[in-house]
Parts: sequence; C-alpha cells; structure tokens
Amino acid sequence: MTRNRNTESVAVAAGLVFLIAMPGLARAQNAQPFAAYAPNGALPGTQPQSNPTPSSDFDGLTYTDEQKAEIDKVHRDTEARKAVVAKDGQLSVDQKDAMILGYSRMEYGQVFRVLSPEQQKQVRQKLTARRDAELAAKRKQAQPK
Repeated sequence: MTRNRNTESVAVAAGLVFLIAMPGLARAQNAQPFAAYAPNGALPGTQPQSNPTPSSDFDGLTYTDEQKAEIDKVHRDTEARKAVVAKDGQLSVDQKDAMILGYSRMEYGQVFRVLSPEQQKQVRQKLTARRDAELAAKRKQAQPK
C-alpha cells in the first residue's frame, strides 16, 4: 500500500516538473537563432540514436510468476497514465511528449527494480554494450573521411 502511494507521488511530482519545465524550455529555445535547431526543434546531436525500451534491455530474461505479474501491473499503470496525458487538451504536443517520455523512463526504472540482482546485472551489461556501440558509431561518424 505504501509503495503504491510513493509511486503515485513520484509520478505526480515528475509530471509537475515536466509541466513547469516545458514552458521555460520553450522560451529558452525561442531565444536562440533558428538556424541552430534541427527541424524537430532539438539541438543536433542531442537526440539518442535509439529509443531504448524496457523490452529491448530486458529481452532474454526469465521471469518468475511474481515478476511477470508485477511487470504487467507496471505496464498497465504506465499505459493508463500515458493515455490520460495523450487525451489532455490543455497540454501542448511538446509537453505531452515530455510527460510520456518521463513515464516511459519511470516504467523502465520500476521494471528494473522488480528484477533479481543477477537479472539487474545482465541488464546493466546489455545497457553498457549498447552505449559502447552507440559511442563507437558516433566516433566513426565523426571521423574525417
């Protein structure tokens, strides 16, 4: 019961942070020259090369029945929160995207906490390998021809 309250409090706090931060970020972006931005409004090079999802880092793990149930609950709760944000008419598209991304990150962390220490170690290894590969690809791309 306490864990659910804490989770809800964290979700609400994260949502408020995103709501408060987004208008300030929009003003800061508008103060910069337009030529410095990519068409989607983000600085070049700041977008991740891939969009990690819990399924990509958690592939190949064998879950217990309890873990499956808890992970399913986390997924359902997150999807419900994302649906509420998507339907909110008071938020801009950027605010919605930021909140949905925040919920995805929170979901990733919640699923990670459900895992056993050995499973967490495996996920960390996959994450490190993926980041190393992305860094190597970025370095290769940056090298003069």
